[in-house]
Amino acid sequence: MKYIGVILLVWFATNRTGQDIYACKNAVVTLYSKAPIEDIEARTDKGTSVLNTATGELAFSVPIRSFKFDKALMQEHFNENYMESDKYPQATFKGKLTDKVDVTKDGTYPVTASGVLEVHGVKQTRSIPGKLTVANGAISLTSEFTVACKDHKIEIPTLVFHNIAESIRIQVSAAYSPYK
Repeated sequence: MKYIGVILLVWFATNRTGQDIYACKNAVVTLYSKAPIEDIEARTDKGTSVLNTATGELAFSVPIRSFKFDKALMQEHFNENYMESDKYPQATFKGKLTDKVDVTKDGTYPVTASGVLEVHGVKQTRSIPGKLTVANGAISLTSEFTVACKDHKIEIPTLVFHNIAESIRIQVSAAYSPYK
């Protein structure tokens, strides 16, 4: 599981038939939980992604332990008690953009990625909105969506119920380079 990003890159590269393959090795992913007692926020820049602009295929992988919190205790609880990072080390998305974008033309395009989001070992079919931006040949993708803890069997003990929201806001930002 540690090398899922490399596996995704190899899979896309070997399945290409003249399409344009773009990769991002440092996608930024933030999570935010607004709760009555204390807001929780974490960030990583260790996300990997591959985008096939000809077919719309899109894949993301994020190592759970790479999320950094302001408080070490929050990070420890996140990894050990909620996400069980040793057992489920990656969050992944594999799907396809449902909107065709002409990446030869500059602009910002609303897109939707439909596919399978896997978090905490639970796969869920999702349609996730985003924006694909093309500027001087550079491609970037941003998205904001929520993940309900119960949908991925992430249990929140009743003792800390007021500390953690039932849904977590996720923001993603990826800048792609041509895969060579």
